[in-house]
Amino acid sequence: MSKKHYIIPIFIPHRGCPHDCIFCNQKKITGQLSDITDKDAEIIIDKYLETIDYKRATVEIAFFGGSFTAIPKDEQDMFLALANKYLVEGKIHSIRLSTRPDYINIDILNNLKQYGVTIVELGIQSMDKDVLTITRRGHTAEDAVNAIKLLKQEGFIAGVQLMIGLPYDNENKAMETVKKIVELKPHIARIYPALIIKDTLMEEMYKQGLYKSLTLDEAINISKKMLICLEKSNIKVIRIGLQPTDDLKMGDNIVAGPYHPSMRQLVEAEIYKDMIIHILTSIDTDTLSQIEILCNPKDFSAVIGQKRSNYEHIKKLYRDMRVTFKEDTSIDISSIMLKSSEKTTILSKNTYYHDFVLEGIINQI
Repeated sequence: MSKKHYIIPIFIPHRGCPHDCIFCNQKKITGQLSDITDKDAEIIIDKYLETIDYKRATVEIAFFGGSFTAIPKDEQDMFLALANKYLVEGKIHSIRLSTRPDYINIDILNNLKQYGVTIVELGIQSMDKDVLTITRRGHTAEDAVNAIKLLKQEGFIAGVQLMIGLPYDNENKAMETVKKIVELKPHIARIYPALIIKDTLMEEMYKQGLYKSLTLDEAINISKKMLICLEKSNIKVIRIGLQPTDDLKMGDNIVAGPYHPSMRQLVEAEIYKDMIIHILTSIDTDTLSQIEILCNPKDFSAVIGQKRSNYEHIKKLYRDMRVTFKEDTSIDISSIMLKSSEKTTILSKNTYYHDFVLEGIINQI
């Protein structure tokens, strides 16, 4: 059995960011209104470790929220020395941080290495020049290319953070971005549908009618296609959508946009719905009176869909059939089995991605 993985998050909102991106208000997003000190960080880490059996788990300290390698080096060293202390003591097993692609170079990476940092995530957002310019990112797509290559060359686990639905962005540009990312082969990725956060320039654009956010359905559709392309290329997608917090709620700090606390599940449910429909359209359903859809218990909530949405959709398409969804521990994770009087069909995500979906998605670019 694999060990449970815990992340101890240390948020450093807007520390080190040399630009005010039009979509960003890190203090609203993280719910943390003041800067953090090393003493604050130590208290947070100790509090987490009180509830974790770190000898039987994998524990990671992660510095999120700002551009870590852009803050003054003495401050970087202060936080990293603290994290390294827990690493040396064996209470944590890795150190992760997020930063900008234009604040990665060999000297920076050598400094991170001496403290035991193993994972670096880059806030890339887009590989499109116009999107990067209008959002005031202050870096180029070439910066992202160089940073990913250097991280991999120096032995780091390279991560990318991508944002869809920004001004000047569209589905074609999002898929072009993911195609370029796939070519670079980072190890991990996150997908964030853009939200309109209070007290940002993007909120002003929205109020003036200069910007329209994605709908939830649009965000799910684009995220689904990006997820398929990334996973097919063995790039692990570790999150879709912002982490829900008490402060991050529609109507509070979110003005508008495709926010949902279970965004990943909605995207996964769409993929499973497509897989079910693919199987059903490949068999003769005219003579069937019932169909049974089975999956591993770990996948059941996504397969049946949130609030049984996939069940309702399939039932509506095949009104004259008895439709059931069941859990079955004998079925591999990320696979579904469809049983009918005609035959039994098993379809895995990998097979679906490879044989039926990926080429069609790539051809849309």
